[in-house]
Amino acid sequence: MPTHVVVDSPCGPLTLVAEGDALTGLYMDYQRHRPADATFGAPSAGAEIFDRAEAQLKEYFAGQRRDFDLPLAFAGTPFQRTVWSALLELPFGETTSYGELAQLLGRPSAARAVGLANGKNPISIIVPCHRVIGSTGSLTGYGGGLERKRYLLDFERRPTPREAAPAPV
Repeated sequence: MPTHVVVDSPCGPLTLVAEGDALTGLYMDYQRHRPADATFGAPSAGAEIFDRAEAQLKEYFAGQRRDFDLPLAFAGTPFQRTVWSALLELPFGETTSYGELAQLLGRPSAARAVGLANGKNPISIIVPCHRVIGSTGSLTGYGGGLERKRYLLDFERRPTPREAAPAPV
């Protein structure tokens, strides 16, 4: 049975959904393809997976974490799961295009299918679908809204406190 919790973030409230010990969803308010709230199960504050996810999200938004270390479980088609797994390999602060991701998957003519799968990513931010942009560098659709995509990309491009510090003389 799924359970959920809502946590605050700079992107607004995030609904974390889990089944057992694995995170199965991270949804923003008003997210396109967001399942009905009734499918999230009962609220479950204090579950270890939620505590870990919330702590890692806080570290991410504080500029102290670039990668997440959480057990994830994807529910989707085999192709969608392949795309979502590939998203986990996209480095922090970098972007790729839908076409480049399709090439990486060995499906060079599947850019549109990659885009559709990307848009249905059930674990946003942690599975960084925001790092996929149009072939011209444009910010194309994002399930959480283009303002949030722009925020996340700008956030990841800014220097961390350590990188921003002046070099010792």
